[in-house]
Amino acid sequence: YSALKFFYETTLKRDWNGFKIPRVKMGKRLPVVLSREEIQAIFSATGNLKHRALLMTIYSAGLRVSEVVHLKVSDLDSHRMVIRVQQGKGQKDRYTLLARRTLEVLRDYWREYRPSGWLFPGKPATEPLSVSAVQRVFEKVLHQAGIKKAASVHTLRHSFATHLLEAGT
Repeated sequence: YSALKFFYETTLKRDWNGFKIPRVKMGKRLPVVLSREEIQAIFSATGNLKHRALLMTIYSAGLRVSEVVHLKVSDLDSHRMVIRVQQGKGQKDRYTLLARRTLEVLRDYWREYRPSGWLFPGKPATEPLSVSAVQRVFEKVLHQAGIKKAASVHTLRHSFATHLLEAGT
């Protein structure tokens, strides 16, 4: 449908009125969601403090993996209990939640690692952590926690939203 419309309007410079061609309906699939117990098992199985802080931040703030790797230390506002996400999906800025428990873990992480620019620096420290590094960490932790579901880092975001809905938010 879209290809034909483009062909007529752009290439042929002719009016497109749809020619009564129906659009194909795409099936909708529900995302994989982890239970609260599985989320806790993931955090418990994460031995590295940096990795635990990273995964807890993703889950408790509902962040995309690309958003968490681009967080700066200055994006955390512990007085207002918010995280500023700059240039997220669609190049939009927004604020999201900063949970108390996550803030405590982030403070422990900061005391040990002392990040100055990027909250989760990569190698070299002047660059942010890569998305693929976060995905590898998550896959390893998922295996260590014994979770068999087909989950990805983005599953933490789905779980965040679902758990908020279940809690009546």
